[in-house]
Amino acid sequence: MGNKNTVYLTQEGLEELKKELDDLINVQRPENIQAIKEARSLGDLSENAEYDAARNEQAQIESRIKQLEKMLENVSIIAEVSTDKVSIGNTVSIKYVDDDEEDEYKIVGSQEADPFEAKISNESPIAQALFDHKVGDVVTVESPNGSYDIEITEIK
Repeated sequence: MGNKNTVYLTQEGLEELKKELDDLINVQRPENIQAIKEARSLGDLSENAEYDAARNEQAQIESRIKQLEKMLENVSIIAEVSTDKVSIGNTVSIKYVDDDEEDEYKIVGSQEADPFEAKISNESPIAQALFDHKVGDVVTVESPNGSYDIEITEIK
């Protein structure tokens, strides 16, 4: 699945990144430059907390801009996905074989992963175990806490 710099995103994930980059470049960066100018005008920079804070914020903004630009250069959009076997972009319903508990996860690129929204990274142990399997397959998930079996009940 691409080289290790490839960033897998859904279309909405891509839009979010572009929006964040646009905000950093067109809103936060100019506000920060203004804050640095104002702090500089206060005089002695060696004891100027406002200046230090503004410079730290500038470093964070520039670092995030570089990070986003690099991600956008290496982006691979998760297009319409097939539902015959599990791949990135699918929503998968699973049943834990040991306790009959069920869960549903959407497999997304690591940048979009959000456990609170049941979005798991394509690099996670569950996603790795599920890839290329079909409904009805029982797969073993190797996790840091030991392995366990899950059955694929639905692929959307």
